[in-house]
Amino acid sequence: MQAVTRHCVRALSVLAAALGLSAPAWAWHLPSLHWPWHHHRPTGPEAVHELSIQMQDGAAKAIAQYWDRNTLLLDLSAVSGEGSAVVAPRPGTGWPVRLEFRVQSGSIANLEVSGVQRVLFSVPTQGRPSLLHLDPGVYLATTAAITLRWSAADGLPH
Repeated sequence: MQAVTRHCVRALSVLAAALGLSAPAWAWHLPSLHWPWHHHRPTGPEAVHELSIQMQDGAAKAIAQYWDRNTLLLDLSAVSGEGSAVVAPRPGTGWPVRLEFRVQSGSIANLEVSGVQRVLFSVPTQGRPSLLHLDPGVYLATTAAITLRWSAADGLPH
C-alpha cells in the first residue's frame, strides 16, 4: 500500500511540475485581483474639495486638499515665490476641526495665516517637505475666511 501511495505522490508531483513549466509566461503574471492573498498598496491620498480656495495675485498653482485622519491638509508644496489665497468653507459646510499645511522646503521662506489670530510660520530652506500644524483658536466656527500669504524673502510678507 505504501508503494502505491509513493508512486501516486511521485506521479502527481511530476505532473504538477510539468504543468507549471508548460504554463505560458503571461500566466505567471496574472493581475493581482485573481490572487486573494495579494493586497493592493494604496496609491496615495485621495484629493478632496472641503474648502473654497481663491488664489490671489495671479497665482496659477492650485492648492490640493487631502484628509490626514481628522485633519484637513492643504498642500502648498506647488507654490513658490510670493502669493496669497483666501480660504473659506464651502456654502452649507463648516470649517474642519484641524488644519495643516504641507510646504516644500526652499520654495518659500514664510507662511502667514490670518484668521481670528495671525500666525507666521518659518519654512526650512532645505530638506523634505514640512507639515505646519495650525493651532486651535486661529480660526473659529464663525470665521468667514482665512488669508494665506507666502513669501520667498526672509522678511515678513506684505
